[in-house]
Amino acid sequence: MIQKVLDIMKGLQSDAILISNRHSIRYITGYRGDTGYAYISQNRKIIFTDFRYIYQAQAEAVGYEVIDIANDGYAKAIAKVVLEENNKSLGFEEEEMSFAEYSKLQKELSDVTLIPYHGELASLRMVKTSEELSFLKEAEHIGDIAFSKILDEIKPGVTEIEIAAKLEYIMKTNGAEGISFDPIVASGLNSSMPHAVPSRKKIEKGDLLTLDFGCKYNGYCSDMTRTIVVGKASEKQKEIYHTVLEAQLAVLNQVKAGMVGRDIDKIARDIIYKAGYEGCFGHGLGHSVGLFIHESPRASLKSEEIVLENMTLTVEPGIYVKDFGGVRIEDMIVLTKDGCINFTNSPKELIEL
Repeated sequence: MIQKVLDIMKGLQSDAILISNRHSIRYITGYRGDTGYAYISQNRKIIFTDFRYIYQAQAEAVGYEVIDIANDGYAKAIAKVVLEENNKSLGFEEEEMSFAEYSKLQKELSDVTLIPYHGELASLRMVKTSEELSFLKEAEHIGDIAFSKILDEIKPGVTEIEIAAKLEYIMKTNGAEGISFDPIVASGLNSSMPHAVPSRKKIEKGDLLTLDFGCKYNGYCSDMTRTIVVGKASEKQKEIYHTVLEAQLAVLNQVKAGMVGRDIDKIARDIIYKAGYEGCFGHGLGHSVGLFIHESPRASLKSEEIVLENMTLTVEPGIYVKDFGGVRIEDMIVLTKDGCINFTNSPKELIEL
């Protein structure tokens, strides 16, 4: 892994690199703390953090020095090492470092060239190992358990917030170490908002109810969505649901390694648009999942990325109609040479509770 980082540094002509994305830090060093930086040069490997995480970093980042920033602050502590090594350039993750922290670092290293990195380190995480895939599969399995159990809790009068809380509880009591994102529980008109925040709205008979949730297992995330109807579905609800399901199944039947993201997206989008719902599917078809819930590659209208074997991808088409409601169905897959393996096993036929 270190050699891969050094190769990236060589390609961008930086003498050292400062890693601030906590998922990349964990992937490269093993350190799982919420606070700190990783520093890598030809001669040194360092974790910079504060007193709260020193012992954790020493235990997890095997082979790394651990430096307590103490009263210096990060910029001074990092600059001290850069100058000791007589480095003329330092790479940093431009999308991860705040402007305030960048300004402090630039002030301390006025004679050192700061070289921005854009996604080069995150790209190391795109193709998953067999161990990573086993963690992702188990996380998604816990999600399947949660969906099967939450159906017993859904009834008119229960609030969206209550359902969200119960989903989190079920996942954690079935092996999850945490949630991969705040659950989306959207009922009735709220389901027309793809990322609605659970509210105190009570679920009513006749509501479409979208449940989008995931958990973490050994740090790796799951992601799935199911939409049900509370009560008997109307003809319009059935039409929208079956259009989304047709679009999703078409992708699952055709997707495989070697395809371009926009072409994968087009499979579902063409079906939805042909059914008369152009303008009602405003987000991309899917994204990769790993230590972070939204990783690359992505499948969207403009995605030029090519999906490779052992990359993960969500397949989540949706239709959202203002003043009516929405439907989204999402599975998490891993790409293979000839197709895909679906990690999501929850039923997809229209459920009417």
